[in-house]
Amino acid sequence: MAYDQNLAQRIRNAVIHLPGLDEKKMFGGIGFLLHGNMACGVHGNNLIVRVGAEHYSQALAQPHARPFDLTGRPMQGWVMVAPAGVVSDSDLQAWLDQGVAFAATLPGK
Repeated sequence: MAYDQNLAQRIRNAVIHLPGLDEKKMFGGIGFLLHGNMACGVHGNNLIVRVGAEHYSQALAQPHARPFDLTGRPMQGWVMVAPAGVVSDSDLQAWLDQGVAFAATLPGK
């Protein structure tokens, strides 16, 4: 499955300065990992953000967000954001900040 290369580049530009950041092909798209833990990624034309269980309900209440579900079993603590939710750089950055903040709480792999 192809993924939105433009969105991937926008993410790259926003997080490339972070020490410990890596990218990896996954979920048929691309994931951005902080010290081995996924923070965010792209699947198709959607942004994937790992927000964690504590912020999951709040994240789902945001416009254009829905559960991350590729198999019929939603992944708790992960959301997908439709393209309309990341049109502006500030909207994208707000989502990326949530994913990076959560990934930073996890022990490195």
